[in-house]
Amino acid sequence: MSAGAMRAAVFHGPGDVRIERVDAPGAPGPGEVVLTVLRAAICGTDCAEYLHGPVLVPLQRRHPVSGHLGPLILGHEFVGVVDAVGDDVAGLRVGDRVVSGAGVSCGSCSWCLAGRTNLCARYFTIGLHAHGGLAERVRVPASTCLAVPASCSHDHAALAQPLAVGIHAVARGGVARGAGVAVIGVGGIGAFVVAAAAGRGAGRIVAIDIDPGRLELALRLGATDVVDARHDDPAATVLELTGGRGADVALEASGGAGGPATAIALTRRGGVVVIIGLQKQPVAMDLLELTLREIDVRSSMAHVLADDLPGALELLADGRLGDAVCDRLIGLDALVPDGLHAIASGAAHGKIVVDPWS
Repeated sequence: MSAGAMRAAVFHGPGDVRIERVDAPGAPGPGEVVLTVLRAAICGTDCAEYLHGPVLVPLQRRHPVSGHLGPLILGHEFVGVVDAVGDDVAGLRVGDRVVSGAGVSCGSCSWCLAGRTNLCARYFTIGLHAHGGLAERVRVPASTCLAVPASCSHDHAALAQPLAVGIHAVARGGVARGAGVAVIGVGGIGAFVVAAAAGRGAGRIVAIDIDPGRLELALRLGATDVVDARHDDPAATVLELTGGRGADVALEASGGAGGPATAIALTRRGGVVVIIGLQKQPVAMDLLELTLREIDVRSSMAHVLADDLPGALELLADGRLGDAVCDRLIGLDALVPDGLHAIASGAAHGKIVVDPWS
């Protein structure tokens, strides 16, 4: 049973993440488990909170669903061992190794009943709206947890949640075997979108970015072609590669202001554009072009645990994807200088994984 104090990465405000001793989670309530965290990964969202937050963290106003208010333990990508099991938990036992999908849904609203748990009326995210996994222990709903295959290492299992986000985006685009796909922005989630498209059997996969390191990683993850947007026009290049047809599905993962327009320009007639990257400001879209070429525009948010997390663990099980994506393993004390600062400066060329016990 978890008790006493533990080390954790606590967000206190912009530029202020502290590794400090805090109270460990208490006993799990009904439907909950307490995990001893084995590994946690960090991403651009964690970095955005550190640099510019609070964006999502309820630091100054209580979250309407999670009830959290104030400094918060970050970490929404993590794997751990079940340390304690609350009442009304089925299928999990002490000692099981699990990943958490981090997204908490109610299970009873109309969106949940329709299988779209990521749109739940009472949705919140562990590590952004409630204490998360960048700590030695974390308490989570058992419904967010899924057993990890024995062949999947701790480091790689920590990647399951962001990979599930990529899998969900590819599913939203309806990517079919042999489809021509373009991914705009292949850092962070975009890299996992490439991997998910390859795993789904897409044909030509064109990765577009301005960072040569990211483009090199995209090739290792299954991209067939890359476009360095610093030098080459993405739309013109994709049209050339596809004989003037355009991509069947374009997935915009950069969040750049010009990304949606580029995605539309390089998509074929009757194709699909999926918006994943979050726009800081409203952007203009050419609705005439959309109408004349009958392009579907969709969006993708987070993942549906039951649909997407099992596929993520399956892709990670043999180790090749994780080996390609992992940039470094650091201890919790190094989180700020070697983790958050590395992401912010562009020095990270893949996922940074944290061992909270070192």
